[in-house]
Amino acid sequence: MVRLLFISMLLVGAGIVSAAGGVAAGGGVAGEYQPIEWPDLIPDEDLKALQNPPERIVTSDEGGLADAISSKLTLELDPERELSAYEKALTSSKVKPEYHQKKIRMPGFIVPLEFNQEQRVTEFFLVPFFGACMHLPPPPPNQIVYGKMEQGVELYSLMDAFWIEGTLSTQSVTNETATAAYSMTVDNVTPYYED
Repeated sequence: MVRLLFISMLLVGAGIVSAAGGVAAGGGVAGEYQPIEWPDLIPDEDLKALQNPPERIVTSDEGGLADAISSKLTLELDPERELSAYEKALTSSKVKPEYHQKKIRMPGFIVPLEFNQEQRVTEFFLVPFFGACMHLPPPPPNQIVYGKMEQGVELYSLMDAFWIEGTLSTQSVTNETATAAYSMTVDNVTPYYED
């Protein structure tokens, strides 16, 4: 039940990783950007479903062999079974249209996708927790933001968190790693420090 772990990390992390003001790299003032947190990107219906998982999920031996076998058998025996609201929310690509073309500031971890000749990351997925998209399954698409930054950003460690500022779009991007329900033209990337 990697998904339950993800949801727990997402909801707990939202309280820990709170947006704050300040001066961004490149001279931009953080006040130009609307600070958001990861749960803000989840439509209300999906967020409610994620906050209320089925009892069988809450009481299961998370990640145990029996759990893995049971999940696989359930899908193989009934591949056309109707998914619960919780299961649908775990793979949701639904977006909040009010964030389309909004200048936002949000924290996250960078999963590099493309580099320039100086080995700076020019395209990446921004994710809510370290290790997302490197381990399967990835977070829901509405919890992945595809970022593009022409000048690129130096990335020394995948474990480093960053503040990302830019213009968010509800245009999705899919590649072999994952699907992002949101895209961003990135203006600034600064190391994450909790204020």
